[in-house]
This record gives sequence, C-alpha cells and structure tokens, in this order.
Amino acid sequence: MDMGNQHASITALQEIQRKVKDLEHNVASFSGIQSDPEYKKLEKALTKQLFEIESIDTEGKGNIQQARRRATEEVERLIRELEKTANHPCRLEIENIFKEVQNLVAQQIGPVYGGRGGITEEFEEGIQNILMRLTQVKTQGKASLRKARYRTLTKVLAIQEILENCLKQQVLALPLSTDAHPSISKINTVMCEVNKARASLIALLAGVNECETYRHLSCVLSGFIAELDALDVSGHTDVRTYRREVVEEINSLFKYLDIEEEAHFTSAYDLAKNQSIVQIEVIRKRLAEIKARLLERQSNVSEIHLGTKSELQSLIAQLDEVSVDKNPCIREARRRAVVEVQTVIAYIDLREALERRHNLGNPVNPEHPSHIAIWRVLGNLSELQREVLSFDGRRADKNYMRLEELLTKQLLLLDAIDSQGDDRSKIARKQAVKFANNILSYLDMKTDEWEY
Repeated sequence: MDMGNQHASITALQEIQRKVKDLEHNVASFSGIQSDPEYKKLEKALTKQLFEIESIDTEGKGNIQQARRRATEEVERLIRELEKTANHPCRLEIENIFKEVQNLVAQQIGPVYGGRGGITEEFEEGIQNILMRLTQVKTQGKASLRKARYRTLTKVLAIQEILENCLKQQVLALPLSTDAHPSISKINTVMCEVNKARASLIALLAGVNECETYRHLSCVLSGFIAELDALDVSGHTDVRTYRREVVEEINSLFKYLDIEEEAHFTSAYDLAKNQSIVQIEVIRKRLAEIKARLLERQSNVSEIHLGTKSELQSLIAQLDEVSVDKNPCIREARRRAVVEVQTVIAYIDLREALERRHNLGNPVNPEHPSHIAIWRVLGNLSELQREVLSFDGRRADKNYMRLEELLTKQLLLLDAIDSQGDDRSKIARKQAVKFANNILSYLDMKTDEWEY
C-alpha cells in the first residue's frame, strides 16, 4: 500500500496502539490489587481501547483484519497481565499482612489521641513481627511485587520509627509550669495537638484514617510551627528550649509525609540498585572466590589459613560498616552475608584442628573413649560441611535431603555418646552439637530462596 495514501482504518489502529503503548507502562508499574482505584482506572482504559478496536471497519481486507487482531491481542495481553499482578499469591500475601497492620493500628491507636499511654511495647513488638514477615515474602524478581513489598515495608517501617520515638520519650514532658511564662500554656496546647497529629499520621500510614490526608496533615504541622514561631520567648532560656523541643518533634514527623510519593520511584523499591546491597554483593563475590579456593584443597588447609582467615575477618568488618538504614531487607541481607563468612571461618577452624590432631599421632596419655568418639563425629561433620558449602540446589533436591539426613544422623550419634562423667568430653560434645546445628541452619538458609 502506498504510505502516502494509507487506509483510514490502519491509521486509526496505529493511533490506538500508541495509546495502548502508554497504558503498557502503567500496567507494568502497577503494584496494587483489584479493589484499588488505579486498577479500575487501568481496566476501564484498556476496555475502552478494545471497544474502539472492535468498532474499526476492516472492509473485509486481510491486512486490516490482521492489524486489528494484533491490536486486540495486545490489549487482551495487558488486561491479563494487570489481573495476574493484582491476584498474584505473593501480592495477596502482602495485602493480608498489611491488613494485620491495619487491625493492630485500629485497636491500639485510639488511646493515643488522648495523649499519653497509647503507645505500648506490645504494639511495637507486633509491628516488628509484621516487618520480619514482610521481608520473607517472595517477589520472584517481579518489579510490581518488589514495588508492592517496598511500599508496604516503607509504611510499616515509618510506623515502627514513630513508635520507637514514642517509647523513648513517651511524648515530650511538659517541664514548665504555666506560671513560669504566659507562652507555656500555648506550647503545652500545641504539644497535645502534636501528639494527636502523631496518632493521625500512624493511622494515615496504616490506611485506617479516611478523614485525613498527607497534604492536610502537612498544613496542620506547618500551622503548629507558625504558632510557636509567633510566641515571644526572648530572655527566657528554659521556655525557648522547651519550644525548640516541640518544634523538633514536629519536624521529625514531616519526613514521613512524602513516603507515598517516594515509593513510586524504581530506585527506591529495586534494592538490587541500593548502594548497601551493592556493597554486600561485592563482599559476597569475594567470599565466593575464597570459598572456591578452599574447597579445591583436599588437605593441608593450614597452609593457606592465616591470610585467608585475616581476609575473612576483614570481610566481616566491612559488612559491619554497611549502612542498613533501618531497612529490614538490607539488615537481613547483611546478616546472611555475615553467617556465610562465619561458616567458612568455622570450616577452616575445624579442618585445622583435625589436621593438628592427625599430625600429633597417638597421644602420650590415653584419651577417654567418648572424646575419641566425638572427634570421629567432628571428622564426619567436616566432610559434610564441605559438601554443604558447595551445595547450590533446592530443598526438593535429593542431595539436600541426603545432607539433611546425614547431619541429623551425626546429631543422633553425639546424643548417644556417654561422657561417663568426663568433663572434657561433656564440653566437647556440647560444642560438636552446636557445630552440627550451625551447619544444618546454614543449609536451611542457603535453600530458603530468600530474596531482597
């Protein structure tokens, strides 16, 4: 067909495809559920495009029919993708966890509106438990699920921080008598209103305060500062200090008002691009190189242990310096990296101990039979730990089940050893049991499919 004389139906389809392309970006970034207004808006827009496509007359021409069919298939694909995101089991799990936050806040936040006494340690512990469960939700690498988890985590983290601050101070004390200065009464009144605003903010973050908005709350807090700034407290250091404390308390709440907007940026919810995670991954990469070198060596680990252990200790020091910024996902990533390093160090320590024992030959003083039995188990554990360090499978793998069974068997062997009152054997058996359990925990950690 002559491009300068393109059929009107083809032109109309191309215009619809441009609109669909714009909608595709919105579908890809959507992270909500079916009840969200954004879902209904996108669904309506896509359905409208379907109707417009169906209304185009093909005039029985094959090329137009094919173009219309391709356009229809693309819109239907986006509708399916939108539904899949909104109904994904992991997305629904995130939503159910957040509903627990809402129920907890609804039950606990009421008394806070009255001032003191509303914030309890049980409230904070409940929020902390929910945070840990959120970090365990799998996102399967999907941007929409990462975004949903991040937005929920961000809100719950904000609630936790506010609660922590409240528990530290249980709202600012009213240190001065109203007789000390005419402005004290006004500052006290503002402070009481700030306590209510704090409660409103927690409820807003949890989505249980339909009467409040971030914009309005920002205006309210700004109004409090304006009222405090208007007070004449010159020449009264105590009053000025008290006013400053209240202003600082108000300013500490402002940083939570932009959370909803910030959560839309990919750089925020894609932790793979987070600087702290990047640091952790660099350290883990170096650890993998050290581990590979160690596992290649069947014996004489002591020949390379000195420099290796020093470097491993330095890796732990580097991990300690990684900023987690109160983010439970980054904190967990750092903790797991530390466990990885510590496991390699424990492997070197045991191999060294076994080599020293082998090189000493038969001891001058006979060993207690139970002590010999414990060392025999430790030798088995060293070989199993070697396999666990190199294992890179899943829990459903036969090798995983074999390793788990063999490690459990070593624990049973240790449990069956009778120390016969020998203190040295008691201590050695206790340490061996701890060592075996640590290997099992590490194997479990390697295969729990955790992700940030």
